[in-house]
Amino acid sequence: MHYFLPALALLLNALIWGVSWWPFRLLQGAGLHPLWATALLYAVALVALLALRPGALRLAWQHPALWLLALAAGLTNVCFNWAVTVGDVVRVVLLFYLMPAWSVLLAWKLLGEVPTPLALLRLLLAFAGVVLVVVPPGQPLSQLTTGLSAIDGLAVAGGFFFALTNVLLRRLHHVPDAARMVAMFGGAALLAGLSAGLGWSMGLVPPPPVLASGWVVVALALAGAFITGNWALQYGAARLAASATALIMLSEVVFASASAWLLDAAVLSPRTLAGGALIVLAALLASLPARRAPT
Repeated sequence: MHYFLPALALLLNALIWGVSWWPFRLLQGAGLHPLWATALLYAVALVALLALRPGALRLAWQHPALWLLALAAGLTNVCFNWAVTVGDVVRVVLLFYLMPAWSVLLAWKLLGEVPTPLALLRLLLAFAGVVLVVVPPGQPLSQLTTGLSAIDGLAVAGGFFFALTNVLLRRLHHVPDAARMVAMFGGAALLAGLSAGLGWSMGLVPPPPVLASGWVVVALALAGAFITGNWALQYGAARLAASATALIMLSEVVFASASAWLLDAAVLSPRTLAGGALIVLAALLASLPARRAPT
């Protein structure tokens, strides 16, 4: 029972993120682009956080390094929410879960953690999975970039920025949780709002629709779900080993794939499943606890 509630909390967070594509598509159907939706959701989440923790903003201002965390978290949400709303859900989620591979390279560069043979194996498996998912059947490896669509690019970028977010969270572990949450919520709201405004000025993003009870209720419910998911992540990750947390969070792939298949929002071809298996295997290897050096 000691570990049951934290594990359940992490499963709840994975479920919320795994099925978030559906309410995002409902909002898009009502005329609210995913960029506007992301800005609105995280603005609501930020206001709710500051209402509960009034001193959190002051804490955040005391740590200038949080600006980089805000940028990374904001770009994660901009890329992932946009991609999963308009693209094939399973393909987007799989490409997003290249995150453990990016973590190897970022931890090497930013934290000085030299990759182990197991980490290099994870890189090889993850990128082999990408080849199967992205390169059309019968085409040479040189067609990798040709097979990548703009949506695929958003998904890959989202995973990269999510990996950067995780590395920065490790680097900023001394910063109070509330301050980090202000940076992450604020960064998502600001970056999504700026991206939506820029896209609107260029004719790429439609203006936000007039207020209507239908989509407003969905948006507020999704904002509440994201706040709940973030709380669940904080609760579970603080009480379980990092390896257990990473393993449980992989259930997001299952939730996303199952919900997308049931609602006809994804194509589960054998090639996609094989590539996904390699990517998930790489993520599973990332969840293994590190061996201690002999003393």
